[in-house]
Amino acid sequence: MPQAESGGGPAMNLELVQDKLGYRFADQELLGQALTHRSFGQPNNERLEFLGDSVLNCAVAALLYEHFAKLDEGDLSRVRANLVRQQALFEVAQRLELSQHLRLGEGERKSGGFRRPSILADAFEALVGAIYLDGGFDAARSALRTLYSPVLLDLDPKTLGKDAKTLLQESLQGKKLPLPVYTVVATRGAAHNQLFELECSIPKLSIRVQGQGGSRRAAEQEAAKRALEALKTLEAAPAARRRGRRQAAAAVPPAGPEDAPEVATAASGNANEISKG
Repeated sequence: MPQAESGGGPAMNLELVQDKLGYRFADQELLGQALTHRSFGQPNNERLEFLGDSVLNCAVAALLYEHFAKLDEGDLSRVRANLVRQQALFEVAQRLELSQHLRLGEGERKSGGFRRPSILADAFEALVGAIYLDGGFDAARSALRTLYSPVLLDLDPKTLGKDAKTLLQESLQGKKLPLPVYTVVATRGAAHNQLFELECSIPKLSIRVQGQGGSRRAAEQEAAKRALEALKTLEAAPAARRRGRRQAAAAVPPAGPEDAPEVATAASGNANEISKG
């Protein structure tokens, strides 16, 4: 079982990495290089990272093209950008537990580099580059399809990557309601360290919420996020009431023939009460 000294903790287990990755390297040195940070020495993964970045963009674009047949170019570009950004790659690297198998220099290891999102995202890109060199583009695309399949199943292409203000605006436009109104409520702190407090109101729905942030834009986004939550609560309430009525109706057993006189009497009594009212 090929192993090498790891900068992040236990010995690098190349077999375990390949099991999680779902790809077997013909050239094990490529895999080791992909997991070697520049702080460890040469050869490191910087050139593989450069290559993997381009392969990743192309392969993810192909996967999205296949998976979302009706999505237009603008939405495809937005979704791809979010799937290949650092945070998304970091999350994939965490699923692969790459932090346990990185080669890091002593200083980087002591400073917690094996937990740093940028280092883990770069290592994942380097892995993609290494697969491309070892097995070609089809091999890289196949490995990425396996890794990204769970993500694509839960992904909403119409909302991914859109900020709260955009989502709120689109939701209101879809309901043919006026756009929200943002009003500065207060500004606190020194000029170089201000805190903005804004209100987001949707008068037609009686929604008024506030948000805070270090800039007006940040405060607007926070307020919009809270307005979206309030809007979802309003939308959920009628559905919950309908479910409650259906459940109550289902809990009442149907009247049998023997109950008919009693039902008729009860109905007559209710009608009398209403007429008296």
